[in-house]
Amino acid sequence: MTEQIRWPHLSTDHDFDGESFAPIYTTTVTVSGGVARHGRASGRARSADGLPDLHLRMPAELGGDGQGTNPEQLFAAGLAACFHGALSLVVRQAALDPAAISVAATVAFGRDPEDGGYVLRVDLVVRWPGIDPALAAPLLEKAGALSPYAKMARQGTATTITLAS
Repeated sequence: MTEQIRWPHLSTDHDFDGESFAPIYTTTVTVSGGVARHGRASGRARSADGLPDLHLRMPAELGGDGQGTNPEQLFAAGLAACFHGALSLVVRQAALDPAAISVAATVAFGRDPEDGGYVLRVDLVVRWPGIDPALAAPLLEKAGALSPYAKMARQGTATTITLAS
């Protein structure tokens, strides 16, 4: 027998009326540099609770051995999972079944022509067999507004950078 999954107590209803950011969940992942002293090339990413605990490696396309996870894969997984969750929520609220939905996130790492640095580009593709595109469109839009990862990719996100003492 399969264990029942408990859904998080989150909604799109008016369950928040605050004027400032109200954290619901916080996590910390620490990356250290490994043998190359470079987290992206040979690092380890470990969360405070030990899950995940991943070995990071440069993808072969960037000159690495490709024998581990890279930041773009982690971001793509988080983005796809978050958007899938938001879409599933709004689909259930519309009295539809989200079981057949899948979300693929493609993350491209490249040079930024504005400043010569680096930038990410994101492409989300939703597969929802048998759905009428006219019915799906407003649900996709609502999920895009609800998903914090999609919102971050679209608008940026508040970020602080601090040197620990």
